[in-house]
Amino acid sequence: MLLVFLFGFILLGIPSMIIGVIAFIEFIMYLTKSDEEFEQIYVQGNKPWF
Repeated sequence: MLLVFLFGFILLGIPSMIIGVIAFIEFIMYLTKSDEEFEQIYVQGNKPWF
């Protein structure tokens, strides 16, 4: 994701904007989870991040 964001400016920034939207959605998802829910899903369940 980082490489697409950094090199996306070559193509008029469209890939960078898409990565930015995905990052913002992830931010909202993680912000709205309680600490217990986050730990259960991502720490105990070993679920990979988005």
